[in-house]
Amino acid sequence: MQTADNPGKESFPPLDSITRPTVDTATAAYYLNRKKQTLREWACYDRGPVRPLRINGRLAWPVEQLRAALGV
Repeated sequence: MQTADNPGKESFPPLDSITRPTVDTATAAYYLNRKKQTLREWACYDRGPVRPLRINGRLAWPVEQLRAALGV
């Protein structure tokens, strides 16, 4: 989501306010303070603190695992 005062920049809600079971790669990368490509590498080589689900060829990162990895 882009903000009016900061066009081109996405803004993300606090992790503890997310109610969906999974988030996309860009959102997970933001919360983990990593680049999207790093998370894609984790998924490809099956490593990293969070294991994504693959839904129709797309990566979906479980919010509960993100919270656990970040201690939220």
